[in-house]
Amino acid sequence: MIDIRTFMLVLGIGNIGFALLMAGYARGAASHPAMRIWAGARLVQGAAHLVGWLQPELAWSALVATGNALLMIGTALELAAYCVFLALPRWAVALLPFTALALLALYGAQALRLDAVQGMVLMSMALGLFSLAMAWLLLRPGAHGSVLQRLIGVNNLVFAVAMAVRAWHGLGHTHASLLSAAGAHHATFIAGYILMIVNGFGFLLLCKEKDDARMVQLATIDSLTGLINRHAFFDRTDSARMLARRQCSPIALMMIDIDHFKRINDCFGHATGDEALVLFAATAGTALRDHDIMGRLGGEEFALVLPATDLEGAILAAERLRMTVAAAPLPTSAGAYAMTISVGVVVIDAHEHINAALARADHALYAAKTGGRNRVSVGVGQLKVVCG
Repeated sequence: MIDIRTFMLVLGIGNIGFALLMAGYARGAASHPAMRIWAGARLVQGAAHLVGWLQPELAWSALVATGNALLMIGTALELAAYCVFLALPRWAVALLPFTALALLALYGAQALRLDAVQGMVLMSMALGLFSLAMAWLLLRPGAHGSVLQRLIGVNNLVFAVAMAVRAWHGLGHTHASLLSAAGAHHATFIAGYILMIVNGFGFLLLCKEKDDARMVQLATIDSLTGLINRHAFFDRTDSARMLARRQCSPIALMMIDIDHFKRINDCFGHATGDEALVLFAATAGTALRDHDIMGRLGGEEFALVLPATDLEGAILAAERLRMTVAAAPLPTSAGAYAMTISVGVVVIDAHEHINAALARADHALYAAKTGGRNRVSVGVGQLKVVCG
């Protein structure tokens, strides 16, 4: 026979332990904001289980309602943590009224002096709905979550089913009680224990997973334009170059510079200069293929790699890009400004180092700028692509 009171003590201590663990993690790292809400939820749930563990010893009827209210509030906070983690808009509009209604029903049942079985059914239904909402948020088709997120969602779904079984058992067995040895109650506390372990560590890892992804993004993405930065561009270009070599496929490279960028900054201010960079990145994105690699190397200087593209195709792509940018006016304090670009184009040799190819493309870019700007120039020293 499973000692349900011992389960309640374990759940209480375990949840408080998780709360302290998560609070320590949130304090010592740039953690996700949802982590603090989750830690608060675990602390409240732990307190609720400890109150339930103490109730038979103290025999205070008020402890039952207090423990149930704490458990409901803690579960609502847990649902709030998921909403914040998933960046759901206006989640409080639905959660706060439902939580208030559930608490009102709980205290209304106490005022009406409903028996323990009816109170247990009410709590099971409320907690089951909360858990079902968590499962839906994590498993819904548009969530596109990780395997870890879906595992936590399944865990919440299992707990919701256990709560439904517990409520059904209470409705069908009028002499059931919270501390009875009925199988439904055993299943409930076992599911609660599994929920605590899986979701406790799972949510911590889920937040760390998102924090790590954010750090990777900060390390590889230019914050202003949204393009990859210089370091990431070199890494991806080298991988694309090696793939082109294995497939005996051509690969082209462009160096791109916004014409008279200093004049834009001097005449309209640096804020407009930033807007010019953002406009160029967004406009260029409409003229590129999904597998093209574009990065900001610094200032107004950009580079673009076109896999599976020969010189003729690269020249056509460069001209298309140049005309697309010229057709996208830049708003300034003095009206629309016709922004133009200069482009240097080369084809990377199969055995050529990326720095050498960039140097040739940079020479071609210089020729385009000295030749009058707003034009495309082909690099000299073009090498024949040799496979193998």
